[in-house]
Amino acid sequence: MRLIIALMLSALALSACVGPPRDRRPSESGPQIVQPADKETRQCVAELSRLKARYTLLPEQEMGGGCSIKGSVQLFAADVPITAIKAIRCPMARTLALWVRDDVQTAARDHLGSRIVRIESMGAYSCRTVIGNNSGKLSQHATGNAVDIGAFVLADGRRVSVKEGWNSSEGDQRRFLRAVRQSGCTRFTTVLSPDYNAAHHDHLHFDMGGKAFCR
Repeated sequence: MRLIIALMLSALALSACVGPPRDRRPSESGPQIVQPADKETRQCVAELSRLKARYTLLPEQEMGGGCSIKGSVQLFAADVPITAIKAIRCPMARTLALWVRDDVQTAARDHLGSRIVRIESMGAYSCRTVIGNNSGKLSQHATGNAVDIGAFVLADGRRVSVKEGWNSSEGDQRRFLRAVRQSGCTRFTTVLSPDYNAAHHDHLHFDMGGKAFCR
């Protein structure tokens, strides 16, 4: 009888370790890894960890209407803390981390004489069509394959926003924002800025889908 009870308790303990976590909220203290289903995502999250990004891997979900969250993470930091990215495809997050570390920090040093300590995004995943396009075509945001960046906060306390800084009388802000746009064009497929249209007057849009376009 004791042997049977021991075996039953052992089986219950093992079953508690199987399957996705329930009611677990993302933690900003560090990555909580849910094992990815495919090799590409496993490699990507390993690279994110090597880049010292802070993230939580998200379960895959079909949202309907062509929208989905697949191979995606909730991203808390990419070299520096970054706000409001609740879901973004891992390859997009990896490219974003490299851009921030290697390009944005260099531009901040060269044009602003300080280091970026926080980036304010306007989100990544959003189940919607392309803004300003009457074709009904889904945006890259609908699969978490895009991110909008609104502002950069510097170590010396300054905040450089796209809305206020793009045509600012302060030439260093204008030069910095154009430098990060241009460097983004070498890493992302599509880059849109206030120079593109009024819908982008307050942010820089980066995505990795469709044809190469930079404006």
